Amino acid sequence: MRRLTLRRAPRRPLERLSARRSTRPARPARLLAATAAATVLALTASGCVTVHGELALMPPATQAEAAQALADFTSAYNKADKAHDPALDAGRVTGPLGEINQAGLRARAVTAPGGNPNHQPLELTDARFVLPRKAGWPRWFLADTDSNRDTDEGRGDQRWLLVFVRNGPQQLWEVAHLVVTSPSAVPEFAEEDGYAVPVAADTDALAVAPEDLGKEYVSFLKDGQPGPYTTGAHTTLLREERQKGAKRPGLATQYLDRVTDQGDFAPLGLRTKDGGAFVFFATRFFERQTAAPGYRPKVGPDVKALLTGEVKNTVTKEWVSNQAALVKPAGTDRDGVTIKARLQGVVGAQGS
Repeated sequence: MRRLTLRRAPRRPLERLSARRSTRPARPARLLAATAAATVLALTASGCVTVHGELALMPPATQAEAAQALADFTSAYNKADKAHDPALDAGRVTGPLGEINQAGLRARAVTAPGGNPNHQPLELTDARFVLPRKAGWPRWFLADTDSNRDTDEGRGDQRWLLVFVRNGPQQLWEVAHLVVTSPSAVPEFAEEDGYAVPVAADTDALAVAPEDLGKEYVSFLKDGQPGPYTTGAHTTLLREERQKGAKRPGLATQYLDRVTDQGDFAPLGLRTKDGGAFVFFATRFFERQTAAPGYRPKVGPDVKALLTGEVKNTVTKEWVSNQAALVKPAGTDRDGVTIKARLQGVVGAQGS
């Protein structure tokens, strides 16, 4: 199999405070102390975050601010969907959802350049905001919402879970993770002083640390060896589907999975009441289809719109996959992780 060239999601830089060396003569210690105190008071009064504030546990937003972020996202999403214009919601999406959303809009701008003739505004209602208190940036929160898409898609009641991320006080709230799942799949979250409790990426209090979920998932999809993941649609059944489609008459399909956990693709988790966690994480995979000599793989219009190169007998699709997993407390060797929902989309394609 030809070596695939993999793209890593760009790491979004965190804001840094820089200090300038003064060329003025040194001031008396008492005057410097008074000046520093006045500066801290001024920053606090203006609503800015001070250096000391970075060490304090802070809620990411008020309920009203979270509601406004959800409204701003929904408005931008609808404008972009109606016009098939990725620029209209580019400032409101990031991470795995951002890459999936923007690629989809770019493709539809080619297949339906006049806009979306079937556009129906997305409505997100009955919102519950889960606000984890933490120190420093990035800050984030979960919006657990109902949507008007259940009836449109002929499905039962479903919840849209959106993770909003903000990397600094001057940045907009952006949705990094989105999954759609049943209400029963949403756990009860632990609270401290009225706020949700985030889990550290490297915590040892869980069966699998959030930073290792992608690695374990990629390993399972590759070799299928027993590990922390339970059987289900997003694990064992997914592998079976891949194996069935791997060798069809005249067409061979190969998969290559990769961990994707940097910047706004980083896993984010909330402590649950049972001591476990509910974690959002992302992976990336490449699906290569190679046709028999004299034939070409079929390429749909949405994929063709993202295609680079010429399809002679091979096409490689690049996918981003977004998962939400329920992770049990530490001490669970098997079946410690259950993937509750997964959303994936093609973000690129290459012909050869």
